Amino acid sequence: MFIISYNVNGIRAAVTKDFPAWLDSTAPDVVCIQESKAQPEQIPVHMFEERGYHSYWFSAERKGYSGVGILSKRKPDHVEYGMDIERYDREGRLMRADFGDLSVISVYHPNGGSSETRHFFKMDWLRDFHQYVAGVSKERPNLVIAGDFNICHKEIDIHDPERHHQVSGFLPEEREWMTSFLESGFADSFRHFNQQPEQYTWWSWRANARARNLGWRIDYNMVTTPLVSSLQDAGIMPEVKHSDHCPAWVKI
Repeated sequence: MFIISYNVNGIRAAVTKDFPAWLDSTAPDVVCIQESKAQPEQIPVHMFEERGYHSYWFSAERKGYSGVGILSKRKPDHVEYGMDIERYDREGRLMRADFGDLSVISVYHPNGGSSETRHFFKMDWLRDFHQYVAGVSKERPNLVIAGDFNICHKEIDIHDPERHHQVSGFLPEEREWMTSFLESGFADSFRHFNQQPEQYTWWSWRANARARNLGWRIDYNMVTTPLVSSLQDAGIMPEVKHSDHCPAWVKI
């Protein structure tokens, strides 16, 4: 199974930048989308259906904000929307699709950089998300968590780490959470295969950052320990430019 995680920064905007043609040429089995920024009726579902994809969307109550989706060639056996926690689910941040004994989660972690309130919201989310996926993994041990975590785990995952130690997304408490999350039974599929520096999935619009590759690796395909032996390959697609993020992929 070929799975892609992609923060598209607006599915409608991505469609105008040839996202459907990219989907045709790349042909993933599953695409986990973050930041759809659209209500279900605003999403051009027919474009995905024409290409053989079933599509499922979980939008935020606030229009033009957040939202996740899953496109899949195979129809899921079951789709779960949200974590059943209202303060998070109203922002449309997580959904899960089950395919036989494999489950795939599309998740968009909050950005805590806009205010102190949102930082604490993010830290609450991280705690509750960890508890949620720990419960899911007991029932669904073959689990892929694909999404924008809004956290760089290690210094290798961010340009100029010294300058960013006190910046949201690279704060000590966020990085410590990521370490504890991985140690609890998950693996970063990209780092399972690739230990090279300067491998990023997000770039600021400012200062020509993408052309200069001054980026952050904040998009992941995490897998539970039982799936590690089934990993075939993982990577990123920095050449794909529908968004300020690029796709991250894993093959199982």
